[in-house]
Amino acid sequence: MVKIGNIELPEFPLLLAPMEDVSDPPFRRLCKTHGADMMYSEFISSEGLIRDAIKSRMKLDIFDYERPVGIQIFGGDEEAMALSSKIVSTVKPDLVDINFGCPVKKVVCKGAGAGVLKDVDLMVRLTKAVIRSTDLPVTVKTRLGWDDSSINIDEVAERLQDIGVQALTIHARTRAQMYKGHADWSHIARVKNNPRITMPIFGNGDIDSPEKALKYKNEYGIDGIMIGRAAIGYPWIFNEIKHFFKTGEHLPAPTVIDRVEAARNHLMWSMEWKGERLGIVEMRRHYTNYFKGIHSFKEYKQKLVTTDEPENLFAIMKEIEQVYAGYEFV
Repeated sequence: MVKIGNIELPEFPLLLAPMEDVSDPPFRRLCKTHGADMMYSEFISSEGLIRDAIKSRMKLDIFDYERPVGIQIFGGDEEAMALSSKIVSTVKPDLVDINFGCPVKKVVCKGAGAGVLKDVDLMVRLTKAVIRSTDLPVTVKTRLGWDDSSINIDEVAERLQDIGVQALTIHARTRAQMYKGHADWSHIARVKNNPRITMPIFGNGDIDSPEKALKYKNEYGIDGIMIGRAAIGYPWIFNEIKHFFKTGEHLPAPTVIDRVEAARNHLMWSMEWKGERLGIVEMRRHYTNYFKGIHSFKEYKQKLVTTDEPENLFAIMKEIEQVYAGYEFV
């Protein structure tokens, strides 16, 4: 069993990564249904929360069926991070997570996300400000360092644990790599094997199959895995990994009917949470992923991303089920 504060997770938990414009309540609900053990909100700007920005406030929506769930915040100002931590605590997530890993320029330029990797003293001060402002467990997600010449994850892990951080997720790339190149998990293993480190260490980066999940579990000795991009359009990956761990065998691949059901639920829950119009429009980015690998699908994809009426969208999905019944994915 893995513990974060008083949160009890199963042995070797599978976590859904916080992803901007992806990890909203409808998507989290789908991943929970398919085996995710813990989830996080999209990352939320501390400045946006304080300004009461509508988009930031919406990201605070969490539901009991998705627990345990964490809310992730980012920022570069101690006072703003402290205040946003208090705001987050009012909606009673299971934990507060701090993002020190986002490599995107607009975040880094504000001295937040992975930008903080260049100043570990600032990282410590920001984290302390959050910890002092909440009674909830505080965790951190970060990267190996700014670039290959400044990998500082060993120092970061020790200093964060020393001030009370209760779990650390490490994306096995530097900020300079963004999401490209090799994710080097040997650095994560070194942190995990440090005798000073007692908090759970979760690995993140390039886990896209049950085989790789098992290989990395055995090779690097981490406490669990966080899965991000591989779950987009494919929430089945969580249960597939768990089944493979237990049996060494693969679950049957999701059929077209399974994929339509997932897309239909995602659309339905998106409309319920965001409103009909926004739910329909923001769902359009997901269809390609749900139906990836189906030949001659262009016509249906075009219909899905241009249709505005819910009943017509559901009718198109029904037609896809019928036309591609029995389709075998290679």
